[in-house]
Amino acid sequence: MSKPKVYFTKEITPEKLVEMYKILNKPLKGKVGIKVHSGEKGNQNYLRPEFFKPIVEHLNGTIIECNTAYPGARNSTEKHKTLMDEHEWTKYFKVDILDAEGPDITLEIPNGIAIKKNYIGKNTKNYDSALVVAHFKGHAFGGYGGALKQLSIGFGSSRGKTYQHTAGVTDDQTKFFQNICGDKVFKETMADAANSVVNFFKGNMAFINVMKNISIDCDCDGNAKKPCMKDIGILSSTDPVALDKACLDLIYKSDDPGKKALIERIEQKLGPHIIECSVQLGTGKSDYELITV
Repeated sequence: MSKPKVYFTKEITPEKLVEMYKILNKPLKGKVGIKVHSGEKGNQNYLRPEFFKPIVEHLNGTIIECNTAYPGARNSTEKHKTLMDEHEWTKYFKVDILDAEGPDITLEIPNGIAIKKNYIGKNTKNYDSALVVAHFKGHAFGGYGGALKQLSIGFGSSRGKTYQHTAGVTDDQTKFFQNICGDKVFKETMADAANSVVNFFKGNMAFINVMKNISIDCDCDGNAKKPCMKDIGILSSTDPVALDKACLDLIYKSDDPGKKALIERIEQKLGPHIIECSVQLGTGKSDYELITV
């Protein structure tokens, strides 16, 4: 069987983002949601709305996001909408917070490794396809954040995020911090959740990882560390597992001394385990062909 293709460019521009989508030759049809990270209040590393203007216009897409489960400026619809205004997402785009109102959609995961269901916002059903654009960097719980993190935690409603972080112990936000699961199990829940979202869209998805402002912390951190590595580039694929694996490989192969801090974060939190689990679930493949463009 052929290996999934992962395309790579060192050029990081809004126009190149469009080119990296087009090269996949996978037209996203119908109503297209473009999944981004809106950036927690105080975060300086998230990808700014201006970067997305050409791709949103090209796809006539809607920026989609979800509320968080932890305390902050995005854990309620009202606060999240205010931050979307402050970060100027609404200045340029149609914006849809998928879990703005309940009830959530329950996705069954019969073959799940750690959880057997996942919760996503009810507005997700209004979209025929999705472009998932992940800002690739470290993550306090996941080790790293890429396409699989966007599919799992990113698409999870507040309830879903709580359910994932506690490996199904609770979906009650008030009990979030008392029940956070271990690093290994969390990667398994993320893999399960990511698989459920890919199945929900029935393959009508494409994935782009942007390796810019690479910090050991996620954009969900209002006090994130400054970037520890130089920018690397943009990668795209129709396979989210291959895409994340290619990004991890570029980190490990880099001659940038700043990679040490990021690799420590990735390995401390068992980040690569999500790749192994996602392969097991059939979400994608870890063996890929890297094509520089």
